[in-house]
Amino acid sequence: MLAPAMAQQAPAADDTRLLPAVQVNASRLDIPPFDVPASLSVVQVATAASGQPGVNFSEVLVGVPGILARDRQNYAQDEQISIRGFGSRSTFGVRSIRVYMDGIPSTLPDGQGQVAQFNLDSADRVEVLRGPFSVLYGNAAGGVVQLYSADGTAVPQTTLGVYGGSYDSFRFLANTRGIAGPVNYNVAASEFLSGGYRAHSRVRRESDNAKFGIDLGHERKLTVLLNRINQPDTQDPLGLTRAQLNQDRRQATAVAAQYNTRKSAEQNQLGLIYEQALSQADQLRAMAYYGQRSIIQYLSIPPFVQKNPLQSGGVISPATNYGGADLRWTHRGELAGGDYETVLGASGDYQIQRRTGYENFIGSTLGVQGALRRNEHDNVNNVAEYAQFYWHFAPQWSLLLGLRNDEVRFAEHDFYITANNPDDSGHVSYRATTPVAGLQFRPAENVRVYASFGKGFETPSYNELGYRSDGQTGLAFDLKPSRSRNYEVGAKWQATRGLEFDTALFRADTSNELAVATNVNGRSTYRNVGDTRREGVELSATGELATNWRLSAGYTHLRARFRNGFLACTGSPCTVPSTPIAAGSRLPGVPEDYGSLRLEHGDGTGWREGITITGVGAVTVNDTDTDRAAGYGLVDVDAGYTFALGDTTRLDLSARVNNLANRRYIGSVIVNDGNGRYFEPGPDRSYMLGARLTF
Repeated sequence: MLAPAMAQQAPAADDTRLLPAVQVNASRLDIPPFDVPASLSVVQVATAASGQPGVNFSEVLVGVPGILARDRQNYAQDEQISIRGFGSRSTFGVRSIRVYMDGIPSTLPDGQGQVAQFNLDSADRVEVLRGPFSVLYGNAAGGVVQLYSADGTAVPQTTLGVYGGSYDSFRFLANTRGIAGPVNYNVAASEFLSGGYRAHSRVRRESDNAKFGIDLGHERKLTVLLNRINQPDTQDPLGLTRAQLNQDRRQATAVAAQYNTRKSAEQNQLGLIYEQALSQADQLRAMAYYGQRSIIQYLSIPPFVQKNPLQSGGVISPATNYGGADLRWTHRGELAGGDYETVLGASGDYQIQRRTGYENFIGSTLGVQGALRRNEHDNVNNVAEYAQFYWHFAPQWSLLLGLRNDEVRFAEHDFYITANNPDDSGHVSYRATTPVAGLQFRPAENVRVYASFGKGFETPSYNELGYRSDGQTGLAFDLKPSRSRNYEVGAKWQATRGLEFDTALFRADTSNELAVATNVNGRSTYRNVGDTRREGVELSATGELATNWRLSAGYTHLRARFRNGFLACTGSPCTVPSTPIAAGSRLPGVPEDYGSLRLEHGDGTGWREGITITGVGAVTVNDTDTDRAAGYGLVDVDAGYTFALGDTTRLDLSARVNNLANRRYIGSVIVNDGNGRYFEPGPDRSYMLGARLTF
């Protein structure tokens, strides 16, 4: 079940304004989200009740406004996630959004992130922070997504599950959680297998996650976090042209089979969080983490293109060591008769990446690792200091202030030097100070009205610096960081004890917007294109409609436009952009309207039923707006039954039908693809059956 819930304070005398309490960390403050002057959604994760297999992060985002997870049906590229239009340009992974799991960054210091490592079997909740206060998380924080694993249960329990469905899809899972002496544990492991909706899209994903909370006594706690994902030889069907889409939407592009385009990824991560109460008013939190990520990806770049001595090959193989630490002090007290809370912290993160490139052929054999064409060490360091101050300075008024200072340094060390390929070593540093402020008014016990403002910034990632649009070697050091000014006004209303309505008006003005310059043969280059504006409105309704009836609904209207005209590239390499883009043109990949709704009935025993409705408006696929992916609406239905087999044993059976009306739609688009292969179609009507035994 997807049950977004907003945390709140202790019940009032009339007991009319409270929703179930949820511990929230996205604001870094010990205040409920109802009292935060920002758009903050909290989703309770329990995928079993909806019949979802727990594979894709989008499964838990139903009813959350502002955020959009596009269905690629391509596990070689991860989900495409955007918040209020930030992140829509990403051709793979997550850009412009900060991603965390159990307080550990899943976004590297250069700003590139992923959600593939999220393990939903062990999850407790997801927090989605939008708007100005996101900037307190630093580089590329157009929004913040955090997943938290559940604590162990007082009575130990183990769950074994299996799912099977369309397109030869299967998932097996095991999760055990409980308390053993001073140790609170939650361990989950799963494997997902699928033949894929489209040809050449087979995937196997292994996901493991473990959380151990150790009570050290004297109000001290150590949390140990282990996470692993292994996804070998995931086939990449590539995008389709309009003609290919009309001919056979389930096909893969011919060169996908010719070059056996695929990707293997493995990541292992360890995190430690130490918390200690120094006094009733002071708390210390220290976090450290370390991880290793290795990727090898085979692209469809033709051999004749690689005859250019400056070309870095059709096989990409970055191996990354990364880690960091964060130290935070929290103080609570009283000032002028009002409660306040102060947070002071500092963090440092690094990534050391050995990036190699190889030819994707040997002789006439394609799709194999050939001669070395690139060998460099790409290092990033990010050092930051931050402060927050929350003050409930009057019965009906509160103030939240924040300030963050970041310094991000990129350094490239080139070890592939030939007579025709010179030394491209170099470095660049970016620095930004990002303030934020929010004011909230409480006209009634169950109503909040607020206004907030913040400045943000985003550096290019190594994937954006890695290739120059003019076809020359070396990093694109001419790219500038984009900077944004973010505004928001909103209101929150708890209509009943269990039902909340939220609305927010927002605007983000960005200068030096980073955008795709060219996208050919699986390789993207980027450029700064001047000023952009993203503005719109969010609406949401969450909670209990009646006994055993639950609603989660969110809608977003978003207008995203280039504010300056510029010249764009229509091919690669591109030495001189020549195609004019007029001021006021739409940002590609951003729908003007999107939303989702889930209505669910059931009390956790016996029968349960649910319906999910998703709608996404049309999007342009390139800067020149020569083609569009049409909007669509989808209906999914599910039903399940819980058998009580004993005091602590139960069997959950579920059945789910996705895309009930069998609509044809485009799940996501590849922005500015130079070959015109913009479209990644979503699946037809599909089925999923599941069984979970908990004991």
